Amino acid sequence: MIVSTKGRYALRVMLHFALHGGEDYIPLKEIAERQEISKKYLEIIVKKMVEGGLIEGSSGKGGGYKLLRKPNKYTVGEILTLMEGTVSSVACLADKKYNCPRRKKCETLPMWKEFDSIVHNYLYGKKLSDLI
Repeated sequence: MIVSTKGRYALRVMLHFALHGGEDYIPLKEIAERQEISKKYLEIIVKKMVEGGLIEGSSGKGGGYKLLRKPNKYTVGEILTLMEGTVSSVACLADKKYNCPRRKKCETLPMWKEFDSIVHNYLYGKKLSDLI
């Protein structure tokens, strides 16, 4: 699994909220400047994070974005899965509809399942608060 910039930036933004947000909304411009991410690209990322229920936004004076939950209630796994779609290493495990003709006789499939289980348990066991 390779984590894209969307996944990495989303994690940085969530950590930014955890460190600097508290109960206050943080303007997107401030986040973009502090995290050195283009505001335009950040708009795409935070939109998905709002739709996925990780953060909430408020427009107008004093508006911006903030966490919906305490940092210890978020896992790295849920953040990355929202942004990446999957944390699986191979197509046949990432997509249940993927029709691999070798699935029933694949000698490496048990290894990939074990690997994915290790990665899943690590990412879902790591809280946002652990990164603070």
